[in-house]
Amino acid sequence: MPHSLSAQKRVRQDEKRRLRTRAVRSSMKTYTKKLLSALEAGDADQARTEYRAASRAIDKAVTRGALHKRTAARQKSRLAARLSRLAAATAES
Repeated sequence: MPHSLSAQKRVRQDEKRRLRTRAVRSSMKTYTKKLLSALEAGDADQARTEYRAASRAIDKAVTRGALHKRTAARQKSRLAARLSRLAAATAES
């Protein structure tokens, strides 16, 4: 337990930040999971829509400091690659 007033305030601030970050990351993961389920189903149109939403959520997480920008770029790149593989597979058949 912190003794000084400034340390007590720091604990309160850290808890608020932790909850805020957790909410942002949770929503980002939700959008990503929706995209992955659309990819698994093979629905290219739905996957494109979900990719835009997931990409936006990832960018918001970066803006709010919940995610590093390179981590976000890597995640978006991998999701885009999976989306393009699905698009190529549907165009092929």
